[in-house]
Amino acid sequence: MTDMPTYPDLDGASVFITGGGSGIGAGLTEGFLRQGARVAFIGRSDASAFVSEMSEATGNTPLFIQGDITDIAGLRAAMDRAAEAHGPVTRLVNNAANDQRHDSLDVDEDFYRWSTDINFKSYFFACQHAVAGMRAGGYGHIVNFSSISYMMGNAGYALYTASNAAITGMTRSMAREFGPDGIRINALAPGWVLTRKQLDKWATPDGLAAHLDRQCLKTHLAPDDIVAPTLFLSSTASRMMTGQLMAVDGGVVVTG
Repeated sequence: MTDMPTYPDLDGASVFITGGGSGIGAGLTEGFLRQGARVAFIGRSDASAFVSEMSEATGNTPLFIQGDITDIAGLRAAMDRAAEAHGPVTRLVNNAANDQRHDSLDVDEDFYRWSTDINFKSYFFACQHAVAGMRAGGYGHIVNFSSISYMMGNAGYALYTASNAAITGMTRSMAREFGPDGIRINALAPGWVLTRKQLDKWATPDGLAAHLDRQCLKTHLAPDDIVAPTLFLSSTASRMMTGQLMAVDGGVVVTG
């Protein structure tokens, strides 16, 4: 990870990231660590090897808390543990998600709950818990990851696109609700970022070519392309931005 901008206010900041041990989340963890932030992240899979890698690479060791973000009590406890270790959380990045493909006619209530619990419910309650602490300090920045998929009207994962539309709506409403408390809340909508999971599960030569044809910029997105915009939204460089949706997609969609 090179050529990242530096934001002095992130040095020493207490940051909590969901899904910070793999994919885009791993890039986010590294990016904040390189800013000098005190980073805690939650994830389901063991990330101890990644923690060691980051400690050696950045000279800054993240706190890994193993857990399931759909367990709201466990998520709150993880955020409290982060605050105990690093001071009150002043930056929250809701990144964890699952874009499992599904046919709408095949969805039952169990799958509905599973998908929306990961892709929306956890976001709401992470924001709720973070805001409670941020209000006490009169300061905080939240970045909620959405997706351009709902703006494109993509088929094949209706619950995922619906959840991302909901995240954007929630972000706008919470930004207005908690702006008077000094809390900024923005959404970031990545395009098709070619993580290992995407390459292994969903990417095909025809699909990649078709998506690249939609982009203004003819280069596929990588996880690092999402890190710098997240750092910007989490820093005072964006101090008068709140309730906004920033699309980082190579120019597939147009917002506004």
